[in-house]
Amino acid sequence: MRVALFISGGGSNMLSLVKSMAQDHPARPCLVLSNRAEAGGLAKAEALGIATEVVDHRPYGADRAGFEAALQDVLLRHAPDMICLCGFMRVLTEGFTREWEGRMLNIHPSLLPKYKGLHTHQRALDAGDSEAGCTVHEVTAKLDDGPVLGQARVPVLAGDTAETLAARVLVAEHRLYPAVLRRFVSGDRRPVLLA
Repeated sequence: MRVALFISGGGSNMLSLVKSMAQDHPARPCLVLSNRAEAGGLAKAEALGIATEVVDHRPYGADRAGFEAALQDVLLRHAPDMICLCGFMRVLTEGFTREWEGRMLNIHPSLLPKYKGLHTHQRALDAGDSEAGCTVHEVTAKLDDGPVLGQARVPVLAGDTAETLAARVLVAEHRLYPAVLRRFVSGDRRPVLLA
């Protein structure tokens, strides 16, 4: 199975997926795409011999359909079977998500349905939560709302800041996303639960 990975930054989750696919795995990366030419993950993908593309969202302004049409054009050229969003900081519309329904995953840094959207770690701290974590889910038109395919839990420690909690959750993300992808591409959609 051919996997396109979408990033907006350093691409640490993209790298964890790519490394997992280098072993005995039913999927292979075919493309790393970013909406930012300066995204650090692009150089990392190129160094691993993976095709990269940039579709900058800024020239499209409020024309989300135009931006997504440009994404689709790139995807047609690379012919992925599925998409993994790895810190891709653009909300995709129903028109795009419908095209990829059942074939697009995302990782989110909270235990969904808690804390959809941004600033998840600070929100968990402000709420006094005893644990935080991350979720891999199928992407639907509703933000951070698709079927949950896996979660990893991380304790909130005394003295945690949003930054220290984020760092521990990121370690869990790097374990969870590869485990979910392997199961998903094998046709198994039972949730992966990691402590």
